[in-house]
Amino acid sequence: MTFPIETPLADAAPAAAPGTGGVGESPLRPDGTLKVAGEFAYASDLWMEGMVWGATLRSPHPRARIRSLDIGPALAMPGVRAVLTHEDVPGRRTFGIDHPDDQPVLAIDQVRYQGEPVALVAADHPETARRAMDRIAVEYEVLEPVTDPRAVLADPEGLKVQDRGGITRYQPVRVGDVDAAKAGAEVVVSGEYEVGIQDQAFLGPEAGLAIPTEDGGVDLHVSTQWIHNDLKQIAPCLALREDQIHMTLAGVGGAFGGREDLSMQIHAAMLALHTGRPVKMSYNRYESFFGHVHRHPAQMRYEFGATRDGRLLYADVEIVLDGGAYTSSTMNVVGNAASLGVGPYEIPNIRIDGYGVYTNNPPCGAMRGFGAVQACFAYESMMDRLGAACGLDPVEVRRRNAVTQGSRLATGQVIESPAPLAEMLTRLEAMPLPPEPDRSDLRDLPGGVSQTTHGEGVVRGVGYGVGLKNICFSEGFDDLSTARVRLEVVGGEAAALVHTAAAEVGQGLVTVQEQIARTELGVQKVTIAPADNRVGDAGSSSASRQSYMTGGAVKTACEAVRAELLALAGRRFGRTDLSVSGGKIVSRADGALGTIEDVLGDTAIEETREYHHRRTTPMDPLTGQGRTHTQLALCVHRAVVDVDVELGLVKVVELAAVQDVGKIINRTGVEGQIHGGTAQGLGLALMEEIVVTDGLVRNPSFTDYLIPTILDMPPMRLEILENPDPEAPYGLRGAGEPPTLSSTPAVVAAVRDATGRALTRVPVRPEHIVAGP
Repeated sequence: MTFPIETPLADAAPAAAPGTGGVGESPLRPDGTLKVAGEFAYASDLWMEGMVWGATLRSPHPRARIRSLDIGPALAMPGVRAVLTHEDVPGRRTFGIDHPDDQPVLAIDQVRYQGEPVALVAADHPETARRAMDRIAVEYEVLEPVTDPRAVLADPEGLKVQDRGGITRYQPVRVGDVDAAKAGAEVVVSGEYEVGIQDQAFLGPEAGLAIPTEDGGVDLHVSTQWIHNDLKQIAPCLALREDQIHMTLAGVGGAFGGREDLSMQIHAAMLALHTGRPVKMSYNRYESFFGHVHRHPAQMRYEFGATRDGRLLYADVEIVLDGGAYTSSTMNVVGNAASLGVGPYEIPNIRIDGYGVYTNNPPCGAMRGFGAVQACFAYESMMDRLGAACGLDPVEVRRRNAVTQGSRLATGQVIESPAPLAEMLTRLEAMPLPPEPDRSDLRDLPGGVSQTTHGEGVVRGVGYGVGLKNICFSEGFDDLSTARVRLEVVGGEAAALVHTAAAEVGQGLVTVQEQIARTELGVQKVTIAPADNRVGDAGSSSASRQSYMTGGAVKTACEAVRAELLALAGRRFGRTDLSVSGGKIVSRADGALGTIEDVLGDTAIEETREYHHRRTTPMDPLTGQGRTHTQLALCVHRAVVDVDVELGLVKVVELAAVQDVGKIINRTGVEGQIHGGTAQGLGLALMEEIVVTDGLVRNPSFTDYLIPTILDMPPMRLEILENPDPEAPYGLRGAGEPPTLSSTPAVVAAVRDATGRALTRVPVRPEHIVAGP
């Protein structure tokens, strides 16, 4: 059944009081007030008596051989405690999120991208560390960088950046007979599309504190997305056992995929172990642009064939993703882009060729949407072209080709749970449009109060976008999360302690865990222990998976605790018809028999459980077929824009969205995820891009890398549907990523509608609107 929940413009969902609220309610976030008030302790706020400061010397070149490296002048400086190079790495000299030999801890004999770490410094003061870096003498033999991904495809051996070759992954998808279908197509449309490099632009730069321990190990307090994967990479490089490293999640100021790969973790630990002192490392904004991976830029070629009435017959697609200098998660991003390369549409004949390549451009990896964003911009642009060629409006052409329950995706995977895309489009189309702008108020016009226009040259446009995103990890990965739950009486009140290693990166996971424990155990007092590696792996805070996976783990552990509690109550009361409700032990026949506190007494119940989602399979290396994804989620957007067609300025007037979340665990949180994902999609559509020339980053600052502000983000209309997934905890669907997909093509389609320009590249710049095509 579908339950529409509409969010009127400017209205907020009601919130439950702090410390209350179960599943389906919206308790206030325990970190919310602290963050708004500027009182939350982030990783960059860490401090310890006697600590020293670490810093990283990075390559100024995108490609070069290291001819010599002299650290002597830096070591001679007063206040400098250590200067380390690759020769000082205690163990394995390479690491990687998926492959342990992916990239060096510190450059060994060459650098492959601008900003690659070359040496480390520890000093008594951060300014001393900075000056010491300037004293390290590195002689480089500068080489011509490889920067064109299509050139690498044409000559993968001749232009290889890595010894392993020029291509990270090639993933084809084959369905039916595309060549035969081309002969019968009555309408054919084609296009070439490009997506620039987008940064996660999290507000809290990379930071952490490493503390040497008496047993020769190290305590690491870091802002990360995946504690146990970090641990797996760090321990071999430090030549330590994993049990010698205690990792604790420090305050995280946003992530969006950019903290899945390591940044300063190994470096800080090396310095701490070498000096015997606590070492703090904290990047500034400039360094942060070089200290983490970004969204893959993409070059894509699409051809769609259809009947005259707009029903798709075939799709012929090539997707090329530039992974930069190292692998990171490019192999998985290619899999996502290929498997979701034609979106949520029924197409009987499909040919997709997906590539990831190595270049000397900035390394790219995980970012919200993970390969599906790039493909979505292309296939949604193609749907608009197809609709125009067939004389259909943008909603109708999508409705005619929409998948539904029982449909097969490009990989052959059957959509087993409800997928009401046609209904979602109809609901979106029925939402009221915003009024025309008040041209007497400059704030309502493109350019705002800069008085670039008083209404002349301003044209309104409306556009639509649809996105399909996989939830949780895919392609056979044994995804799991672990939770430990303890129930006991504290201060005369039953209290639950929930312990997981799941990273709270700003998404509200701590609140969700509290809600689940309250719902399953019937207690109000719930504490979430700090995330660390004293409990089993919780997986990454990515892929929109934590509510599903860690939520499932907490729910399963709570169920085990509740079963033991009811067993205790059964022995006490001599009953078997018992349940927990409102802090009481309840009999179906006789009602409340006593409180949880009465039954527990001095007893504590503790259970640890692992939660696994259903199995998936890898994509076939030749055909791309397989049951590759755990869950799928849909979001549709409508964008309304006003464009000054003479200056190329755009004002997004309104964004409306319909999203199916399966089950609303926390309405305020879900709304925030849709708003936030939409804002990042708007940024990619109109302003966000890391500009790279010959492998060099030209805008590593928030002065020149533009992100949407509160003045750029328009009011939103939301309709949230609940079509439960029977395989998921409470029937929920991951909600964080789908709106990032569909918002970008919707905004660009609206600008196209206003200008008549093709606009085949994002972000759209003023010169694209004014000059065309």
